[in-house]
Amino acid sequence: MTEAYDDWGLATRAIRAGHIRTAEGEHSEPIFTTSSFVFQSAAEAAARFSGDEPGNIYSRFTNPTVACFEQRLAALEGGEACVATASGMSAILATCMALLKAGDHIVSSRSIFGTTNVLFNKFLAKVGISTSFVPLSDLSAWEAAIRPDTRILYAETPSNPITELGDIAALADLAHARGLLLVVDNCFCTPALQQPLALGADIVIHSATKYLDGQGRCVGGAVVGDAKLVGEEVFGFLRTAGPTMSPFNAWVFLKGLETLQLRMRAHSENALQLARWLERQDAVEQVYYPGLQSHPQYALAQRQQKAAGGMLSFVVKGGREQAWRLIDATRMISITANLGDTKSTITHPASTTHGRLTDEEKELSGIEDGLIRIAVGLEDIEDIQHDLEAGLAN
Repeated sequence: MTEAYDDWGLATRAIRAGHIRTAEGEHSEPIFTTSSFVFQSAAEAAARFSGDEPGNIYSRFTNPTVACFEQRLAALEGGEACVATASGMSAILATCMALLKAGDHIVSSRSIFGTTNVLFNKFLAKVGISTSFVPLSDLSAWEAAIRPDTRILYAETPSNPITELGDIAALADLAHARGLLLVVDNCFCTPALQQPLALGADIVIHSATKYLDGQGRCVGGAVVGDAKLVGEEVFGFLRTAGPTMSPFNAWVFLKGLETLQLRMRAHSENALQLARWLERQDAVEQVYYPGLQSHPQYALAQRQQKAAGGMLSFVVKGGREQAWRLIDATRMISITANLGDTKSTITHPASTTHGRLTDEEKELSGIEDGLIRIAVGLEDIEDIQHDLEAGLAN
């Protein structure tokens, strides 16, 4: 899928890839808001349903607007195929249901989105798929957790919310030496800052809701990888089960991709300035941001990512009470659990995004009561800092 764009740079792919103009000669990508497509004959219908002839059938699994988004994201990630889904969580579910069966085992990093943890621990467990959780940055722990029934290594890097990093190339080597697949959630970095497939990963997961959109408008997800695993297996699950991205949402994400590289650079610049500023505040115990030299995996971040991204978290003195007081003192930053928006957002992970974890799971994942997560937006950095000053002074 990506061969046609090999001569194009990332910014050009983000703007041009995947668009095949209709007979109308439109400049912007059209939105095909139709449930089904008309065939010229019964024979053509049969050929399309059987797969003998390419073409659109039904928007649950074939739609030109969605296909344009899929081709563009695949070109950005360097993948052969992409399957767009209704949400980031449905992208993870589709991957697992397509590639795993009862009795299979996942080794996952412990530092993952809280809902991903619940999906693995509760719902996949119901169908006989088990999961072991290990520290993301401890390669020996990953190796020790692998069993004869292990099929997938699953990593989110940087992690949510403490921005821990996993060495993608090392994890890929480990997975492939054992005949396993490495699946990487690339939500925080996007292909503008990190390309897991180029580092050896087999599949990349996205919540398109976040930075791919960039303005908090729509919910969607995506799975990117090779033609067999994604183009056949994951697509086959989507065709049957239908966790489908709508054409309108796909069009919104296409518009988001056009400015992805510019936005990710700006997010990274703002976040780095804010992280350095937070480190100097007396009320702050610790700042988690891969762009800081104090980050334990700073060297890996410099090697693996083009920039450190827009996500950071920090621990305030005084635990949950002080964390909530700081959050409530903000007047500009949005109190919401979403991220990847042009608008800065702030949340208390222990009681929101990771609230369904047990106290032990929170502790093992480094989620303290005093931890606050900020998705640093594109406002003037001085205004972001000023909005946090009141809470930090209390």
